[in-house]
Amino acid sequence: MSREKRNYTVAFKEKAIELSYARGSVVEICRELDIPTSVLSRWRKESNSYGKNSLPGKGNPKLTDEQKEIAELKKRLRNAELECDILKKAIAIFS
Repeated sequence: MSREKRNYTVAFKEKAIELSYARGSVVEICRELDIPTSVLSRWRKESNSYGKNSLPGKGNPKLTDEQKEIAELKKRLRNAELECDILKKAIAIFS
């Protein structure tokens, strides 16, 4: 009999991580909150790796601050190149 997949809110995850560090016992917190120990351990590990970006929400990638900045800069560059191409085509049409 397998467990039904549960969705946890970001606030719940943050509180669980906070409680586990405050009490020092992952197993105890998992028993109280009725979550698997592997899940809380993964949340803690991701929290250490990604900091405030560790719980982005369903379907959003986990990125460090540097990775987010790189993605934003790539998006801006792509938009600037698109604008430049449009202007080049407009100049060719009007010339």
